[in-house]
Amino acid sequence: MAEIRSNAASVTFDHVTKTYPGASMPAVDDISLAIEAGKLVTLLGPSGCGKTTTLRMIAGLEMPSSGRIMIGGKDVTRLPATDRDVSMVFQSYALFPHMTVIENVSYGLRFSGHDKKEAASRAHAGLELVGLTGFEARLPSELSGGQQQRVAVARALVLEPQVLLFDEPLSNLDAKLRRHVREEIREIQTKLGLTVVYVTHDQEEALAVSDRIMVMNKAVIAQDGTPRELYDAPADAFVADFIGEANILDCEVVSVEGDEATVRLGSLALKLPARSQLVGPAKLAVRPSRIEIGPAGRPRTIAGRLEKVTYVGGHLELIIGTPHGQVFAISHDIDAPFQAGDSVGIGFPERGPVLIKA
Repeated sequence: MAEIRSNAASVTFDHVTKTYPGASMPAVDDISLAIEAGKLVTLLGPSGCGKTTTLRMIAGLEMPSSGRIMIGGKDVTRLPATDRDVSMVFQSYALFPHMTVIENVSYGLRFSGHDKKEAASRAHAGLELVGLTGFEARLPSELSGGQQQRVAVARALVLEPQVLLFDEPLSNLDAKLRRHVREEIREIQTKLGLTVVYVTHDQEEALAVSDRIMVMNKAVIAQDGTPRELYDAPADAFVADFIGEANILDCEVVSVEGDEATVRLGSLALKLPARSQLVGPAKLAVRPSRIEIGPAGRPRTIAGRLEKVTYVGGHLELIIGTPHGQVFAISHDIDAPFQAGDSVGIGFPERGPVLIKA
């Protein structure tokens, strides 16, 4: 049986802009990016941020208004989709309902000129890779949503593209199945060393599958980094709140010495990485899981009052009123004697708050 190979290639955008006729603002505004061969990079952001337009420009389904696009070092800016070595897995799967699974998977191979025997061999290899051996004769209507998604992935893989594109691939699946299929996609990508560009608006999905995440907002890239970098050190309030939940608190940078800033939050003084912040007003981003809740009056804490305590199985969710606004915290001490109305002290561990721009 044939094997599915990787022809992974890099993707580069050089000052790419896309403006649709009649639009007052560009859909993608002067983006430069570099995606390394063999990596899974996610474009993450809210609806209308430009992520799907960016993906479609890689595919050749949209042409940029200006700038250059390169795949594997080759300028493909004006090449149509048919002349690019790229495959896309669509949100709707786009399977042919009248064709069997094996016919769907081999269709692209037959269309591109492979003989019947080779197309069948590679199609069988693709189905084996996604765990659907034995499903060859079924029609799409006889498959579950997750199985249809895997057929779509197999159909893309057998073409051995330089770049594999996913456009919101899990949005039609229920939560449990989404988790299972995203693990399969990541496993296949890692095993074959594929270059994958993955579009989603789901931050948990992005954190789970990505080597790197490019967070997009208002047609530009707000921040580019590894999942941990974006979670631990968001660039601004938008990224902090989009990559997981975050409390955004007003603070004051009192002084900066080298890479360390002295930050005042009410009566509390904190020493934090300066992250290029200057003396003056700033904001702190604090993850709910990185807040310490204890009895009121402890040193190095700010005072608060519990407004709501919710038990959700593995942890408690706490809403705390403070002089700095409401704070949302998570406590894994489910036996802690917290009750609404209690006075508490809010502390921050060393790797808790992160300075961001005001």
